[in-house]
Amino acid sequence: MSTTANQKAGIGSVLWDYLTTVDHKKIAILYLIGGMFFFLVGGLQAMLIRIQLIVPENEFLSAQFYNEVLTMHGTTMIFLAAMPLLFALMNAVLPLQIGARDVAFPFVNALGFWLFFFGGIFLNISWFTGGAPDAGWTAYAPLSVFSEGHGVDYYAIGLQISGFGTLMAGINFLVTVINMRAPGMTYMRMPLFTWTSFIASVLILFAFPALTVGLFLLTFDRLFGANFFNPDMGGNAIIWEHLFWIFGHPEVYILILPAFGVFSEVIPAFAKKRLFGYSSMVFATILIAFLGFMVWAHHMFTVGLGPIANSIFAVATMAIAVPTGIKIFNWLFTLWGGQIRMTSPMVWALGFIPTFTIGGMTGVMLASAAADFQYHDSYFVVAHFHYVIVGGVVLGIFAGLIYWWPKMFGTLLNEKLNHWFFWLFFIGFHLTFFVQHFLGLMGMPRRYWVFLEDQGLDLFNLISTIGAFFMAAGTLVFLFNIVKTQMKGEKVSGDPWDARTLEWSIPSPPPFYNFKQEPLVRGLDPLWIEKMQGNGKIQPAEPLGDIHMPNRSLTPFMISLGLFVAGFGVMYQGGMWVLAGIGFAITFGSMLYRSLKDDIGYHVHKEELEEEGDGSNG
Repeated sequence: MSTTANQKAGIGSVLWDYLTTVDHKKIAILYLIGGMFFFLVGGLQAMLIRIQLIVPENEFLSAQFYNEVLTMHGTTMIFLAAMPLLFALMNAVLPLQIGARDVAFPFVNALGFWLFFFGGIFLNISWFTGGAPDAGWTAYAPLSVFSEGHGVDYYAIGLQISGFGTLMAGINFLVTVINMRAPGMTYMRMPLFTWTSFIASVLILFAFPALTVGLFLLTFDRLFGANFFNPDMGGNAIIWEHLFWIFGHPEVYILILPAFGVFSEVIPAFAKKRLFGYSSMVFATILIAFLGFMVWAHHMFTVGLGPIANSIFAVATMAIAVPTGIKIFNWLFTLWGGQIRMTSPMVWALGFIPTFTIGGMTGVMLASAAADFQYHDSYFVVAHFHYVIVGGVVLGIFAGLIYWWPKMFGTLLNEKLNHWFFWLFFIGFHLTFFVQHFLGLMGMPRRYWVFLEDQGLDLFNLISTIGAFFMAAGTLVFLFNIVKTQMKGEKVSGDPWDARTLEWSIPSPPPFYNFKQEPLVRGLDPLWIEKMQGNGKIQPAEPLGDIHMPNRSLTPFMISLGLFVAGFGVMYQGGMWVLAGIGFAITFGSMLYRSLKDDIGYHVHKEELEEEGDGSNG
């Protein structure tokens, strides 16, 4: 199980290892690879959009292809890039932060990844079979119902498969945090990243079923002639908007809360101070989650719900700025008077604070229903949500990846290249999206594939496209950094950042069982407490004994593969029904096999652990 053994192993055995793994740390790496792949695909689509809009009346892309690229860019970035990259961080870090040996359900954890992966591949196969989805990433009815070809079918079925995986991952993290905390790790001693991941998992539990229902109804409308969203037959197109946004707005917080958690780890670590206002941060997180379910119709101010509904949702939307403001001030107060080290994760965190604040400010502007009538469906909204999603979530993901990279891989990314990456990406981001606020106010609509000459839109669109190339260049620097670092292979200690939380008390990368003995947690920032008392390492809460571990399994992969195959049969019907039969047989057969097989795992014996020697700071 050692690293050297892994290095000597052939590619076949490594592949088999990852196909069958149920270890949360390896699943984190799978999520990272999958998420980064789709991030690059989504980024390429963004570049195509910006190249098309670099000059007026450009003919670089056809109108139809532009619609497909635009739809897939949004869908890919939200569902297939941001979510899995956050799950990569959660899987890598959350069990370690609470002193657990694994997540509560390792098998379900693996199943969650493979469902996400096959759903994402299913969605992208649409490019090669007659056209991708073209109804926008929100797939508004009735456009999505009457969209020709199978593009939107790929969207509906692919996102259902992926969504099952996300729901499973969310439930798994909930049970892990509730049941698997080490002795002394009370709720109010949990690191903020664990808290925000926990609350995001609560949101997943309640938000994703609404999307699943909506996609299910859309599938039935398109494939089986149901009329849920067809007004001519007594259906209601607005119901889709409600179902989508009852999921879609909490989804914003599912993405942003773990990013908030990352910054709440990075800022105290590099300001050499405990997080200011810890308990208020926890309660602000809970309040954001609670209010997040009460604001969905602010996406629908122009639908005609009436002044009372619009007013209620406007007030709720403005109210959600309060707990977010609490967080911003707590981060600033943590920095105040701290011994700040300008490491690359810290630079990402410092770049995030003003950027996200701009996104929040334009959010409050959009929350005013009367003003929203002007902003709605203009580039102002595009600018707003990119300031929130990129300026919040993506900056958070990169801060987290750089910060926890040593913990995941045992190597430290090159700091100089990290700073280059930050400045290229950060400057490019603001160049791209800041001017889009003004494009929107000048009347440029969203989703249009061309704009006309002599409307005063040329310069800002040119600047926006130049900015996109800066962001692409930054991302290439990051990829180069990863390759260079991993090829060099210089190992680091268990605690290269001189950090504060439990995950840094064990070697990097961690052994497959995480902790030899359950750690004893004596307060918030447990590792820092032990450092301050001169111990240097966490005290164990139990004597050394045998460790029970789960067996690896190919079943999660097979269950997901079955649904992937069945998706084609359901979609193409006719002679393809046999595919649906085969797919469902694989899935339910695998589930039956899992139910009947007596899989009791194995033990790592005390003697083996004693032979390995001291398992503290690597």
